[in-house]
Formats: sequence, C-alpha cells, structure tokens
Amino acid sequence: MKNTKKVLLATLAAGSMLALAACSGGSGGSGDGGGDGGLIGVAMPTKSSERWIQDGDAVKSQLEDQGFTVDLQYAEDDIPTQVSQIENMITKGAEALIIASIDGTTLSQVLQDAADADIPVIAYDRLIRDSENVDYYASFDNFVVGQQQAWSVLNGLGLTELDGTPIDGAPAGPFNIELFAGSPDDNNATFFWNGAMDVLQPLMDDGTLVVKSGQTEFEQAATLRWDGEVAQSRMEDILTANYSDGSKVNAVLSPYDGLSRGIISALTDAGYTVGAEWPIISGQDAELDSVKAINSGEQYATIFKDTRNLAKVAVDMASAILNGEKPEVNNTTDYDNGVKVVPSYLLESQIVVKDNIQEVLVDSGYWTDAEING
Repeated sequence: MKNTKKVLLATLAAGSMLALAACSGGSGGSGDGGGDGGLIGVAMPTKSSERWIQDGDAVKSQLEDQGFTVDLQYAEDDIPTQVSQIENMITKGAEALIIASIDGTTLSQVLQDAADADIPVIAYDRLIRDSENVDYYASFDNFVVGQQQAWSVLNGLGLTELDGTPIDGAPAGPFNIELFAGSPDDNNATFFWNGAMDVLQPLMDDGTLVVKSGQTEFEQAATLRWDGEVAQSRMEDILTANYSDGSKVNAVLSPYDGLSRGIISALTDAGYTVGAEWPIISGQDAELDSVKAINSGEQYATIFKDTRNLAKVAVDMASAILNGEKPEVNNTTDYDNGVKVVPSYLLESQIVVKDNIQEVLVDSGYWTDAEING
C-alpha cells in the first residue's frame, strides 16, 4: 500500500470519528442505546499489558451503558484458554462476541460454532485470520501506525518532522539502527512492520541508516507474544555480537512500549546512559511506564491509540448489529484475513513525544499529570 493512500485512510478515519463524536448515539444509528440486557462476550488476550486492561474496561463499561450484560474474560496469552472462554460465552447465550485474539489463526472452529448459533463476531484491534465467520473489524490504521513509529525515529535523529517531512540541512549519517517487530501470530505486527519499512527502507538502501546486525527481515525481528524479556535478550545478543568494537546504536525501531522497556534494560546493562549518545527508541500504546520513560529521556516516542474511541467503535458495531442495523465502516479493501476482506473501521493514531504529552495524553484525560509525574 502506498504512503499517500494510507495517509488518506487515516484522514478519513479521523473525519469519521469526528462525525461519530458529533452524533450523540454513535455509529450505525444505534444512538438510543437500546441494549435489551442481552449478553455480549468480550475476549481479551492478557492482563500482562496495561493497554488490554484499559481496552477491556472501556468496552465493558460502554456496553453496560447501552444496557447490555457483559462477560469479559482475559486468557493470559494462552490460546486454549481463550478458545475455552469463547466456547463458554457461546454456551451462556452470548448475542455477540467482541474478540481481541491471541493468535488470529487459531479460532476457526469456535467461530464456526458462533456462526452456527447466529452470533456475530467483531474482531477487536487484531484481525482474526483464516475464517469467514468474522463480521467486522475495529482497529487503527496499522500501516500508518508503523509509518508513525518510523517517523518518530527519524525525527529523533533530526532527519524528518514527526509527519515524515524531510528537514533541510539534516545530518547525513550514517546512523546505526536495529529493528524489532511484534509477534508473528498477530496480524497487526506485519502491518506495523510494513508501514515502518515503507519509511525506513529507502534510507537503508542509500546508507543513511545501517543495520549492523544484518537482521532486516520480519522473521528475524519478530518478538513472540510481544514479550519484553524476549526483546531484552535479543537486544543483548545484538549488542554483544555487533557493537563490541566500540560503535554505538543510534536508534531502535520498537513497535510496542513493553518491548521498548526491555530494549532500554539491555542498553542500560551494556553501559549506555541517557544523554547525547543514548539511542532514539520508538514505541506504541502510551503505557504509563513508557510515558514516564519519555519524560526521563529513555524512550523518545510512543504511538497513542485511544482505547476509549476504539471501544466506542466496537460497542457501536455490536449495538447496531443487534438492532438490525448496518454498522458504520470506512475501509472495505485492505483487511483480507485469508478467506474474506473484513469490513473495517479504522481510527487515527497520534505520535507522542515529550513536548506533546500534556496536549495529547493529559488534556484528553487519558493520563493525569499526577500519574505521569508522581
């Protein structure tokens, strides 16, 4: 997908969200909130990540505000547990399922069970793959998220503005960069990677950026289950194998705050200290510990995906379906799950750096000043 196309999609998503906000009832014409007390199952992957706790709480509270009963379950990144939880939701008589999958390729049978029971399925943030029984998808424009992660790295190196616009008189480099990707069983991880490489590859090709480890393929950079300890171990290995000659890492592309914190630990253990030679490190999800790390200079940026807005889209989708209406979508071309193109609603994300923490995170009520600085 081309850069211009994806930016346009992000703009459309932003515009659609403004329209959503302007309508008291949200998308799909379901503004009367006419939940009938029916049960909706919400399956989340894990409580080990702060953002999934916030997602689950937001979806649950907004569904309850519309009159639904909610069965919210966390599977702690165990696939059989998540399958069992969804089976139990079906058995309990759930009228709809909202699923943030652990591995989007492993739910085919349980989703067939849902389809046989006429239960609609909304994939939440992570696309569920290899099943025709996925009715809608609520997420962010994940290709653009990857571009934003790359732009934030380039901004920290003084090469571009945060929107990717080249800076006149930028340093020529070369800069040493190492690349991390998300979990290979998460469809989003490849979108993040492809978006980032859309930005970084030309600079790698012309020598502005150098990956000393040579690990430039997704399979080499992938981090199973988005595990920060795995990222820390890999970063330690990269430093030992490629930077023992006294050269320094100038930047690290990280697709998630939890990985960023593991990377930071590896750098600290290797003798790096915050200052002029500290690497530029990206992230995602605006987790509190990483926002604090941005304030302290350990992490340069994160990508803010407002889970409150994502929850609203998923809730309004479920409400519209159950009211016999068609949910609002803004993308019907890009999210092919291997069996079908899933109608999707894509939201806009924001780059957060130290200078705009107040504006983006505090003024919006996502975090308080006391939480960030306390």
